[in-house]
Amino acid sequence: MFDTAVGKVGVYICYDRHFPEGWRALGLNGAEIVFNPSATHRGLSEYLWRIEQPAAAVANIYYVGAINRVGIEPLGENDFYGQSYFVDPEGKFVGDVGDPYQPELIIRDLDLDKIRQVRDRWAFYRDRRPDAYDELVEH
Repeated sequence: MFDTAVGKVGVYICYDRHFPEGWRALGLNGAEIVFNPSATHRGLSEYLWRIEQPAAAVANIYYVGAINRVGIEPLGENDFYGQSYFVDPEGKFVGDVGDPYQPELIIRDLDLDKIRQVRDRWAFYRDRRPDAYDELVEH
């Protein structure tokens, strides 16, 4: 977790995005924006790309910056599908999704006040029941 001039920033790298526990740990540590840099190629999990990060943003009530490599690996056959984006704490896309074939820089204005508004409406942290899933951390 990094305290920055724009808020508390967390980083959750590539393959880790498939595991909800890490997203939650970042939220419990105060994340306001979580960046998920990835190098994921077409095929294997492309269909999950626009599902997992918005779901994590909603469940943990923070912004997610989903960043994926784009282009073809010159020393292999991997074709990375790009499509980077930001989602807000309601899981809504902030601006357009990035290009699937061309590199680009995506810049978005994020309203951090929205985090508090959504947390007041959806009290997921208040209502969670860690005692009901102790076994998750025992294994």
